[in-house]
Amino acid sequence: MSLPALFISHGSPMFAVEPGRLGPALGAIGRSLPRPRAVVVVSPHWMRPTLEVASGATRETVHDFGGFPRALYALDYPAPGAPEVADKVIAELARHGLHARRNDSRGRDHGVWVPLRHLYPAADVPVIQISQPSAPSPLALLELGQALAPLREAGVLLIGSGSLTHNLRDYFVDTPAEPYAAEFAHWVWAHLQAGDLDALLNYREHAPHAVRAHPTDEHFLPLFFAIGAAGCDWRQARRLDGGVLAGELSMDSFVFSAPSLTPAIAA
Repeated sequence: MSLPALFISHGSPMFAVEPGRLGPALGAIGRSLPRPRAVVVVSPHWMRPTLEVASGATRETVHDFGGFPRALYALDYPAPGAPEVADKVIAELARHGLHARRNDSRGRDHGVWVPLRHLYPAADVPVIQISQPSAPSPLALLELGQALAPLREAGVLLIGSGSLTHNLRDYFVDTPAEPYAAEFAHWVWAHLQAGDLDALLNYREHAPHAVRAHPTDEHFLPLFFAIGAAGCDWRQARRLDGGVLAGELSMDSFVFSAPSLTPAIAA
């Protein structure tokens, strides 16, 4: 059983309770795929100089945000861990020359549990998180995904969770919405369709509004983890139209190497 790789825009923590367009689309994906043995997620909200793998059998739901409605802090996503799959992740990374260590106490940040509430709302699929390098680059995340791509054949769903655009200053400042987020998102999708990996890797030089869309790029880099995880099939991309929140946060997401998904789910 080979599963696809996903890039999911997790947007604001409010996505947990405001599904918008993307939430139902993720739910449809979760129902259409074979049940994974486990889900492995990279999120920009856990960054370490040395790779770490959350390997405990149980994981705390971490509310790593402030200033949001109290209801968000009561939410839990009690999916089990999978220590044996975590060990396979570490072994696969080592096989590709990437050293990673176990972390048995790390909880799940909102970059993991918020989108998974929509993808697998029953929280019954084991979830493992991998730290993102603290000195990241598009190529580093691409190589991380490539190292773990074989796990897809073992029934592991690989996810890069980030945000297609991520300018929080614009998001929280009450100014008129501008078209830059949609224009940047359109550029990314066009180059995914064209299979132009070089342009994507060098997006800060080539994409319109790149620096404004990502003043820092840690939320964009999980896209490259998903591309790498899809292997040679990454050009088989499907877009999940998530819309743009507050004119600033593009919620567009992508499914790689999943040609069987219907256009109604991913176009």
